[in-house]
Amino acid sequence: MMPTAEPSAPVPEIVPSTPSMRTHEDWWSIYCGAFFLAVAFLAVWMAKPADLAEKISAGETVKVSSPLSRWLAFPGSWTSNPIDAFIKPATEKSPAMNVLPGMLGAFFAIGIVFGIAMQVRRGEGEKFLRAFPVVFLLAALSFVLAGQSLIKAYNLEYALWALLVGLVICNTIGTPDWLRPAVATEFYIKTGLVLLGAEVLMSRLLALGAPGVFVSWVCTPITLIATYIFGQRILKIESRSLNMVISADMSVCGVSAAIATAAACKAKKEELSLAIGLSLIFTVGMMVVMPAIINAVNMDQTLAGAWLGGTIDSTGAVAAAGALVGTQALETATTVKMIQNILIGVIAFGVSVYWVTFVERNPGGQRLGVGEIWKRFPRFIIGFFLASVVFSVLFSTLTGGPELIGAMTKGTTIPLRSWLFCLAFVSIGLETNFRELAPYLKGGKALTLYVVGQTLNLCLTLAMAWLMFRVIFREDLPTP
Repeated sequence: MMPTAEPSAPVPEIVPSTPSMRTHEDWWSIYCGAFFLAVAFLAVWMAKPADLAEKISAGETVKVSSPLSRWLAFPGSWTSNPIDAFIKPATEKSPAMNVLPGMLGAFFAIGIVFGIAMQVRRGEGEKFLRAFPVVFLLAALSFVLAGQSLIKAYNLEYALWALLVGLVICNTIGTPDWLRPAVATEFYIKTGLVLLGAEVLMSRLLALGAPGVFVSWVCTPITLIATYIFGQRILKIESRSLNMVISADMSVCGVSAAIATAAACKAKKEELSLAIGLSLIFTVGMMVVMPAIINAVNMDQTLAGAWLGGTIDSTGAVAAAGALVGTQALETATTVKMIQNILIGVIAFGVSVYWVTFVERNPGGQRLGVGEIWKRFPRFIIGFFLASVVFSVLFSTLTGGPELIGAMTKGTTIPLRSWLFCLAFVSIGLETNFRELAPYLKGGKALTLYVVGQTLNLCLTLAMAWLMFRVIFREDLPTP
């Protein structure tokens, strides 16, 4: 008689540990962003004029430029011949310049740094480097399409074209498996957000003072919470994470907030793609329609800028819309948007706490512990805040700080961030299959949520901007 086998011991449940600082994507986005920022600043610092302090003390205008600027570029404008996109036209201050070296510089800078990161994190550096050139070429194509003069006149920015390019490939021939190691949506955009931190200077907050803070920091959380409650109680949206990502995307600052919030509430990629798609579609419409309305009613430029900055999702779209109104509107709009961008980390933390405390509970109904909040919190936000603080201090304390930081951001971090964001949008498209997205579009609830939330945002922000800039602080406003 065969002996009876003893029952095997139960396999212990594997509890996820705190993300490793050696392998986790969020930490590596900080490492990569910090590396890029350090190189960018050192390049400007070493190239600064020797008599910078003397010229500033004498009240002279000082021009500082980054030696890396010619090695970081993207295609520009063209009318009938796409080849013209690769030749920057001559101006009174600079000769014509071929941007291909700058494109190659961006290609190698991002490819090498991210390839090393992928190798250390997952041992997939070689796979990433084989696939990256294709994703980069798709991003370059998106810049070229956005640079066509007629398209540019309608402010159809590269983000929309990058998303469409990826979507066409994914939903026709399909995204091949060998390309997926370089389809790193969140890694690209998280690193780009760390770079964005260097542009979100605290001096921006002081520039508008209390009016700008009220418009950015009061309307935003009210809109987010009200939209989320509307989605849950009125529309009865089944997926709370979809509800939250759309609410954050629409109320804070578009894609950046959507990425941070999606990480905090563990939203599915399809939900994130839907929120970003809605944001891009409405952004294009708002950046055209809102300036037309503002100009038609002859709205005060400062008030108009605050309204644009507090409602349009993309920072680039805010600048484009503000420019259509006037110089003062452009400055106010971008400043309000930058102040609003500071909320990315605050909102992400708040969503992490709410999700762990109220939405997700243990089987026994107990709330998850504080440690889970830390596990859920998007680490790259730490890099965003640190970059903002460090470069705000350098901007304010260094002799020639505004000139140095301005040269660094204009010549290095902005073009590099633009490439990273474009790569991210291409990746989103390559990962988004309409068949998988269809269930989230059923019944039109997501669209209704966005329309209702954005309508509230438009009305509330305009009312707050009018109260702050036209009533309470009117005497302190700059003359348009």
